[in-house]
Amino acid sequence: MKRSLRTWAVVCAALTISAGAIAADAPASGANIKPAEQLLFMQPHMNGVEPQTELDYAVEYSGPPSKVKDTLRVLVVSPGNNKNDAHVSDRTGNVDVPGGLPCNPAIIYFLEHDIAEMAQLTGGQRRYFQQRVRMALAAGPAITPVSSESLGLGKHEKARQIVIQPYLNDPNAERFTKYTGKRYTFVMADDVPGQLLMIRTEVPGDGNDFAHPLQKETIAYQGTLKNMSPPGGAPAKPSNAPRASR
Repeated sequence: MKRSLRTWAVVCAALTISAGAIAADAPASGANIKPAEQLLFMQPHMNGVEPQTELDYAVEYSGPPSKVKDTLRVLVVSPGNNKNDAHVSDRTGNVDVPGGLPCNPAIIYFLEHDIAEMAQLTGGQRRYFQQRVRMALAAGPAITPVSSESLGLGKHEKARQIVIQPYLNDPNAERFTKYTGKRYTFVMADDVPGQLLMIRTEVPGDGNDFAHPLQKETIAYQGTLKNMSPPGGAPAKPSNAPRASR
């Protein structure tokens, strides 16, 4: 798990590599970084989040290989996570999500889970699926306004959505035809601590039926806990701030 997380971080960090040159690792100018890549990976999402603040995300994996409900916790240690030292944990315990990017580490967490699962379900290589997602974002998908209420995420102004389907027209799609139409939806909002509202992937049912997906996996912002105890430290004083449900 640790090794694959670092591999994903390397792929994401190589945002100066054009989509057509990924395989050769040829450098390109910073102008080739697309707005979707900038929004998801290169923005300091944690700016303004105070130390010892925990951001909680509801996690739901529905469909094969399992159905899971969980809470992803991102504990911010340094102001705005400016030292890339946030602590990430889920039901398995602490998760080593490497730093190096200014984005919310929950984004890397979700994508790494997705990549590992795709490799497991198809027998393919993790790096291949990483590259397909990377190339789909490098192709310049639209960033569109979206009603967060229509997505069941509460009312948030200026919510923005990115949608990609990395495996459409994949020359190797015959190896995993079940997942060819898989759709990734990213929703960001400036008024949410950490800016991430939701990431969702959906594998459509027969006939490209997204209303009845074969598989759906989601993390969605749940709430904020303030004045949390430092890892290994004494309990912090209770806060009157709104607390996320457990």
